[in-house]
Amino acid sequence: MSLQGRFAALAREGGRGALVTVVEGEGIGGRLLLGADGTQEGTLGDPELDAFAVAAAEERMWAERSELVESGERRLFVDVTAPPPRLIMFGAVDLAAALCTVARAVGWRPYVCDPRSRFATRERFPTAEDVVAGWPDEAFARVGGIDRATAICVLTHDPKLDDAALTVALRSPAGYIGAMGSRRAQEKRRERLLAQGITDDELARLAAPIGLDLGALSPQETALSVIAEIVALRHGRTGGRLIDARGRIHEVG
Repeated sequence: MSLQGRFAALAREGGRGALVTVVEGEGIGGRLLLGADGTQEGTLGDPELDAFAVAAAEERMWAERSELVESGERRLFVDVTAPPPRLIMFGAVDLAAALCTVARAVGWRPYVCDPRSRFATRERFPTAEDVVAGWPDEAFARVGGIDRATAICVLTHDPKLDDAALTVALRSPAGYIGAMGSRRAQEKRRERLLAQGITDDELARLAAPIGLDLGALSPQETALSVIAEIVALRHGRTGGRLIDARGRIHEVG
């Protein structure tokens, strides 16, 4: 099967990968396919150009953005395919149900995890992709592990549960990690996690209190603020009002 065919099959199967094609300059038509696991097939005919293409493909594969890039006098098109991103919620609480609904509305795949099996039931979360009763290590593994396109929200308000989930999440490549709780609760949490060996750099990744400042009151409004923060961070934005922003509203690829 050609690299174009392999890429098309990967897209049909809901996989992640990037196909790089030389569209202008020496070696036009050359192709290189990069998988999410780093597997590389094909060549653009030049080891240095291949290395450039792999780096460009990996960056855009996880940013989920297809675009033209240039290397000297050659132009390459990086074509990306990716499955819908995942939102893993640790804590089978009312907010998790609202988050499932909003996540589905924006094209994300929501999962709910909680070691308390009486709460982690399919009946309570009918719109979730999956509901898993288990502790963080086991539960996160059962929903497919954690990668750079995964967002994690920790919601239980129970220190022994939240801390266990955050210890795993903060040492993972997750693209977003957020946790519920007041500012006072965050300070106490920080002290506990530092005592457990989490570093300041790892804690700097934590969005806590979680969400954007929308003045949310209901679980549904809170879910909107959380998903809005995840989307903003995913696209390198802060989530302010567009009327106050400067420059382009959308990036130009």
